[in-house]
Amino acid sequence: MLVVESWLREVANPNLNTEELAHRLTMAGLEVEGVEPVAPEFSGVVVAEIKEIAQHPNADKLRICQVDAGTGELLQIVCGAPNAAKGIKVPLAMIGAVLPGNFKISKGKLRGEESFGMLCSAKELGISEESSGLLILDESLSVGQDIREALDLNDKVFEIKLTPNRADCLSVYGVAREVAALTDAPLKSFDFSPVAVEINDTLKVNVAAPDLCGRFAGRVIRGVNAKAATPDWMKTRLERAGQRSVSALVDISNYVMLELGRPTHIFDLNKIKGDLTVRWAKEGESLELLNGQTVALAGDVGVISAGDTIESLAGIMGGEATAVSLETTDIYLEAAFWYPEAIAGRARRFKFSSEASHRFERGVDFQQIQEHIEYISRLVLTICGGQAGPIDDQIINLPKREPVQMRLARCQKILGIEVAKEQVASIFTQLGLVFTEKDDVFTVTPPSFRFDIEIEEDLIEEVARIYGFDNIPDVAPIVPAVMLPTEETVRSEHTMRQVMASQGYQEVVNFSFVERDWEEKLMGNKDPIALLNPIASQLAVMRSGLIAGLVANIVYNAKRKQNRVKVFELGRVFSRNAEVKNGDLTVANVDQPLHLAGASWGLAYPEQWGMPSRQVDFFDVKKELQNLYGSASNQLQFIPLKDHPALHPGRSAEIRLHGEVVGMIGELHPVWVQAYDLNHAPVVFEVTVASLKDQALHQPGELSNQPVVIRDLAIWAANTLEVQSLIDAIKHSRSEELAIIQDINLFDIWKDTKSDTPERSLAFRFILQDSAVTLEDARVEQCMAKVLDTWVSQFGVRQR
Repeated sequence: MLVVESWLREVANPNLNTEELAHRLTMAGLEVEGVEPVAPEFSGVVVAEIKEIAQHPNADKLRICQVDAGTGELLQIVCGAPNAAKGIKVPLAMIGAVLPGNFKISKGKLRGEESFGMLCSAKELGISEESSGLLILDESLSVGQDIREALDLNDKVFEIKLTPNRADCLSVYGVAREVAALTDAPLKSFDFSPVAVEINDTLKVNVAAPDLCGRFAGRVIRGVNAKAATPDWMKTRLERAGQRSVSALVDISNYVMLELGRPTHIFDLNKIKGDLTVRWAKEGESLELLNGQTVALAGDVGVISAGDTIESLAGIMGGEATAVSLETTDIYLEAAFWYPEAIAGRARRFKFSSEASHRFERGVDFQQIQEHIEYISRLVLTICGGQAGPIDDQIINLPKREPVQMRLARCQKILGIEVAKEQVASIFTQLGLVFTEKDDVFTVTPPSFRFDIEIEEDLIEEVARIYGFDNIPDVAPIVPAVMLPTEETVRSEHTMRQVMASQGYQEVVNFSFVERDWEEKLMGNKDPIALLNPIASQLAVMRSGLIAGLVANIVYNAKRKQNRVKVFELGRVFSRNAEVKNGDLTVANVDQPLHLAGASWGLAYPEQWGMPSRQVDFFDVKKELQNLYGSASNQLQFIPLKDHPALHPGRSAEIRLHGEVVGMIGELHPVWVQAYDLNHAPVVFEVTVASLKDQALHQPGELSNQPVVIRDLAIWAANTLEVQSLIDAIKHSRSEELAIIQDINLFDIWKDTKSDTPERSLAFRFILQDSAVTLEDARVEQCMAKVLDTWVSQFGVRQR
């Protein structure tokens, strides 16, 4: 919000300079993001009057002006502005003047005629974008007066960043009220005395929605001159506050909104057909707004209608049909209290925002409506003339202001200072808060303009703001350091992240809401959980897995010429589950487990001279996943997976832990590799965080002093036979002969490319050891024979 300093100081003028005032406001919670001058630096420009004007003898578009600049003699100025005329007062840059952009004025000669300065436009002075002619000044200004002083160009504009709860400060008066509370500066009293009522005309208004409108007031004013010029002082203030001057009636309404924080609306009375009704819109209705936009309305949008014709969006924007114009002669001036919850979000739904909705959805004073109508009426009558009718003020359903209590002891504990009871009372008085105090408990009734005081902490905040955050001493807290017990068998999510990061993965945080296509086509979820109000049209459903988001991260990086990407995410996924009930951390019918997913693409290792470059493959990521599971990795099973839409049907696996499915791993399906224009497939995995939490304690075992025996065994096995089943058959055997097998590794797979036999050669290496005695050859041969016999009998293999 932009606040003009001179305007602010007219309402409350503390004995502080600009920088001190900005700092005081910032420390009170009204953050001043910047202080800008209303005009750039320039010098040597004065008010001058054109006394004579004549055509330039050598140029059709130039004229020679004789100008009085208060120097005692007329100055000759050559000027090409089309609006230069005898008798007007304009800015004159004297010889030696420096204009914005360090443009220096010197004596010149144009087409043979000398010029002793330059007459200026508003754009040349940097105070407006208007450049079609000279800046014509008010006739009351003194010739020779410095233009910066004459137009108050040394004024400053505060850019204040307000938090959403401080709607009471969305006006000059609101900020001035804060300044007065902070500095004890006197606060200006506005003239809210009633204007003379000269006609008895009224417009009947029926409020049919008390949950939309709590108070509605208005009056008829006839015989206004809509073509009247907006006073320069009002136009200047509006422009410096960021508002464009439109017409006198519109400018007056905007001015009162900026000054008092009261949005109002002015209807062209002659365009209203019938009585007004304040109601909720009906499905299928539409309205053309003042900004030219036509919006389709829903049943939760408030409107003002005349019969079946909608005239405006309640608390948001007026309609084009009843907008005032320069031909308007009779008006209806409306001011109302709209409930914030009835306005909030409606303007954004229609993809625009208005000054009125910005205020109403945060809360506008509901008590001083009649006084503000009198104030704006006086401005209309003074500037545009006319005759005013009586005010029709309907109080339907005003908010109840529930008292809020604040314990002095609680306030002192929160702030960490011994603020006195008298200080608190003084602060509440400065803020205009009506209160009572008993037994060190203050009971405050929030005023009608404060919608942010609801709980005890709100009052403590008010004390802190006015007391001064910079006056609260910087004292380090004293907290006892208590070592809490940790469960060694339960791993934290932070530990999981550390393991992933130690393997070269970077953590990402993706949206929990994703594209519907991702869910339906990548995750195979035909019934995803849809969002009622998505932040973007494409992010319409909740994710049931993390893989799609990680693939999108890889695609994004691949398009930017990255050759190696390893990312992981730990986050919630969402699926339907009728057994889930509402709770503090749960939503009915929605399961929200934590998953951890990773994706690797590109080079297996950073490019280096010591080894040839190769692409990451399934087994690289499988090993990293086993590292993630730590001591539980020997309990993992990888079962071929053939029907997941995101994964390669021949290069993916279902992950099981203790026989329970906990996730999946595999290459991205070739269809998606091609669709995303990747030169090779990423390898991805996703597992449940619950399966990662349990971590068995490491148990020390006795180390054997006996030598290890290594034996190799090669067999012919069917192509369809899973290697894991061969290994499991040996590990799960209860045979005494096989007890000396410590480890089994597959080290070679071979198939004759010229043979059509559906077999392949599998070569295994066995590590044999007895913890007590040295193995004899006979025992070793007996063990290997038992291995072969087990495989032959169970799987029909044959020795190679």
